[in-house]
Amino acid sequence: MWTAIAIIAVILLYFVGVYNGLVARRNQVREAWATIDTQLKRRYDLIPNLMETVSGAAKHERETLDAVIAARNSAMHATGADARGAAESALSGALKNIFALAENYPNLKANENFLELQRELADTETKIQATRQFYNNVVMGLNNAVEQFPSNIIARMFGIGTEKLFEIDDAERTAPRVKF
Repeated sequence: MWTAIAIIAVILLYFVGVYNGLVARRNQVREAWATIDTQLKRRYDLIPNLMETVSGAAKHERETLDAVIAARNSAMHATGADARGAAESALSGALKNIFALAENYPNLKANENFLELQRELADTETKIQATRQFYNNVVMGLNNAVEQFPSNIIARMFGIGTEKLFEIDDAERTAPRVKF
């Protein structure tokens, strides 16, 4: 009888340990997504200042400025990894156009506010890339645990599923063309 109780206790402790590990991984994924959101919020907050600086120097480039604003608004309201990824890709492309626009306006390139905003956005982009990498790492850990035996049985019992990786779209996979 004591042997049966001991075996049941070991099995129960194993289930509790696996379940707690799955919950910890799921919470890590949520925290990683929140970190991405924090960096994206920083980016969103910088963009209006950048737009104000650029619009003063390049008044007739309204189409480019409007595209950045539209992409920012779309990205801010996107939900889910797929929609968020697509919207963020569009925003990154629009921001690249703003920095390319600066090449045509020497007074904008020399503007200290523009240069500082450009540096801050570049720093933010680096941080976003790092947080996306961290997110994908923790998602991979969760997905492995959810799909591997025997933890997949416990995950299925408690409704813990896989998460989507943060991926870039095909447009960002191609290198930009630089002409001199």
